[in-house]
Amino acid sequence: MKTAVVLFNLGGPDSLVAVRPFLFNLFNDQAIIDAPQPMRRLLASMLSTRREKFARANYARLGGLSPLLPNTEAQAASLNGALDNAGLGETRCFVAMRYWHPFIEDAVVAVAAWRPDRIVLLPLYPQYSTTTMGSSMRVWRSAAEKTGLTAPATLACCWPEAEGFVEEMAGLVRRLTYEARAHGVPRVLFSAHGLPKKVIARGDPYQWQVERTAVAVAARLGAGTDWRICYQSRVGPLEWIGPATDDEIRRAGADGVPVVVVPIAFVSEHVETLVELDVEYAKLARHVGVPAWFRAPTVDTRPAFIAALVGTVRQALDSGGAVAGPGGRRLCPPDRTQCPCAREAA
Repeated sequence: MKTAVVLFNLGGPDSLVAVRPFLFNLFNDQAIIDAPQPMRRLLASMLSTRREKFARANYARLGGLSPLLPNTEAQAASLNGALDNAGLGETRCFVAMRYWHPFIEDAVVAVAAWRPDRIVLLPLYPQYSTTTMGSSMRVWRSAAEKTGLTAPATLACCWPEAEGFVEEMAGLVRRLTYEARAHGVPRVLFSAHGLPKKVIARGDPYQWQVERTAVAVAARLGAGTDWRICYQSRVGPLEWIGPATDDEIRRAGADGVPVVVVPIAFVSEHVETLVELDVEYAKLARHVGVPAWFRAPTVDTRPAFIAALVGTVRQALDSGGAVAGPGGRRLCPPDRTQCPCAREAA
């Protein structure tokens, strides 16, 4: 049996020239801006033009491109090696990016050329959202139909409490909280990318799953750990879920406590960790009097995390269905109606 494992991620510009078209692709996604065409295309053009200068400055700090693709390719290579030893037959990993090369459509063509017997669709988003994996799945299904890719595919929809993922995150945070104690009793801020409240109100499970991840990691840090969940990257006029990460940083400054910030929804380094957390929020922390600032790294290719992905692939294959939740079951409560397990059952 030949199994294709497709790793999904956001994507990022591979040059400063690519910043504007990357932003256009992002804003032209109906999952991001819920407006009909041609209005959405017009808004995407306006927003990508308006934000280009700011975004280019951020990517210039990173050498003129996003590190997300090489980091994802490294994860794919590590997972490939681990799957070779997992007794799952012949496997090959493919990278599929939503908003920049290699696009999902490119991955579909590559998978079809390899002619697998089965496919596992594996998000590199620990928590499911309609704005991330939901959007990617719409593109995948359309491209697969056009390409004639008929091998059965299973979506491993989410893994917010995967053992190896939580284990690695807790280990990284534990070491930093130990260092932070030299400056006072530390506060751990689990920071995730935010979403507009209206997305969550429609039944998107993202916020609920972020909370599950944070609780699982905090449980390993020991009783008495001071921790909070917060959300970063807020843009636009809509009301977003909170509390906001910058507000929690100001609160920590007022309380005079050191901060350990943890990118709880990211598994590889990119602009939101390397610039937003390491530069912009670190500067804010100094300005508001936070006595010490520590940022936990992402899990990247750490062994227990890769082992968790192997386990997720195995569960997807064992499920035999189109969607496989963690442990082969639906994780989300009934009111999270946009959970892909619920939609598949319906």
